[in-house]
Amino acid sequence: MIFGRVKLAEARGAILAHNLKTADRVLRKGAVVDDAVYKLLAEAGYDEITVARLEPGDTPEGEAAIALGQALLTPGLRRSEDVHGRVNLYAEQAGLLRLNTSAIDALNQVNEAITLATLADRSIVATGDMIATLKIIPFAVGFEAMATATGLIAARAPLIALKPFSALAVGLVLTELPQLKDSAITQTIKATRARVEAHGGSLLAPLRTPHKTAELTAAIKKLEAEADVILISGASAVTDRQDVAPSAITAAGGAITYFGMPVDPGNLICFGELGGKHIIVLPGCARSPKLNGIDWVLDRIFAGEPVGPRDVAGMGVGGLLKEIEARPAPRTLEQQTGFGAAPKTRPRVAGIVLAAGLSSRMAPENKLLAQLPNGKAMIAEVVDTLLASAASPIIVVTGHQGDQIRQALAGRALRFVDAPDYRDGMAASLRAGVAALASSIGAALICLGDMPLLDTATLNKIIDAYDPAEGREIVLPVFDGQRGNPVLWGQRFFPNLLNLTGDSGARQILHKHMEHVVEIPVASDAILRDFDTKEALHSLTR
Repeated sequence: MIFGRVKLAEARGAILAHNLKTADRVLRKGAVVDDAVYKLLAEAGYDEITVARLEPGDTPEGEAAIALGQALLTPGLRRSEDVHGRVNLYAEQAGLLRLNTSAIDALNQVNEAITLATLADRSIVATGDMIATLKIIPFAVGFEAMATATGLIAARAPLIALKPFSALAVGLVLTELPQLKDSAITQTIKATRARVEAHGGSLLAPLRTPHKTAELTAAIKKLEAEADVILISGASAVTDRQDVAPSAITAAGGAITYFGMPVDPGNLICFGELGGKHIIVLPGCARSPKLNGIDWVLDRIFAGEPVGPRDVAGMGVGGLLKEIEARPAPRTLEQQTGFGAAPKTRPRVAGIVLAAGLSSRMAPENKLLAQLPNGKAMIAEVVDTLLASAASPIIVVTGHQGDQIRQALAGRALRFVDAPDYRDGMAASLRAGVAALASSIGAALICLGDMPLLDTATLNKIIDAYDPAEGREIVLPVFDGQRGNPVLWGQRFFPNLLNLTGDSGARQILHKHMEHVVEIPVASDAILRDFDTKEALHSLTR
């Protein structure tokens, strides 16, 4: 790759090395100086610019990122589209992330142009979490480096694997002694149910017995046929292989496989096996929802990972849990129980569909209720496309003929919000939609209800391009040089959207914050095509 400063007249076909501001936009680094870009730069008065030129055998950053990202894909993962040489990998299901760390280290040493960053090995992830990002640092990768990287990925695959959690049925037996408070048993059941359900499992009806070997043995046998995993919470901590709970396991026909664990809190745990199933005597700390050794154990069991003596012994490195922050937990655990902490992943992107307008150009008909050739109402087609994307939650703003709009969207997982002043223009709908967003939402994808030709891949491409850490906080799709819809707005611009008035939409905000705008080229003119007249609708239904 050749890099340097040249006269503008000599820059055609080269790649911009820096962002350059023109009259009405910011041309991002990485853009090719074609005729349109050349004209904008000339009109802005640039005489010299810094550019990069590819040499024979170089792979452009976007192509390199897509090729390597695709090679890294394994079941349960989704790849984003390229944005300035970056491709992200996302989890399509909850599970345990497993990494070939030595192979990833080797990939990062192939060439300084190629970088792969991931979450930590054995991270638990929820559906939609970003687990890795592959970034090409310069504007291209040389032939040898690209060949070495692709060969390494193929030879040492998988570098990244997501082991989904199985929906296991878990049995729980709690032993009792007179000094054990009933509140402690209640808390143990609550914490255990939260842990099990956070992994996608289900807790069978808990059994309570005296803290005696015979009674505990009977309870174990009762659960043996129904449970995939059996947990025992003793009224007194287990201190030896011959203690009450381990003795009950062997009396029931099982065997003790390992006693103790080099994880603190969680040392006093006892592992057993009964009919090929895990049976575990819980440490006393399992009564608490705070991170402890049983969390690590359940992660592995639900992901189908081994939990043998060698595996347990290997948990010592990093096993001092008292001194670290609570680990990221699946969203369901945090949302449903308050236990754990939400994963530190990219901000959530909500979808807002504006469906409140008067449809005045088609009066007395409402264009959003017009039936398409596939039998759906136009608004239903738009909403279904958005529901299939990575955006969540989806909010539909209603106003004119709101009851009919809701009826056309019945049965879908949506939130409806009314815009009482919808007659005042589009800004009223925008305000209503943005005001309904939760504080946890990082960005909003604003969709018009009369654009039924949009596809999910385009929506995901816009969502994937959003990255506040890199200053990409307003994302615009572009086809053949023309900006279209939908537009994604980062949270920092929500106050601006809430102050809009009239029918001019949000473009007035965009022009004041061009440094935060990123334009995403798309392959279809669907982003430009709305259907708000009888003639346009007729061409669509035809």
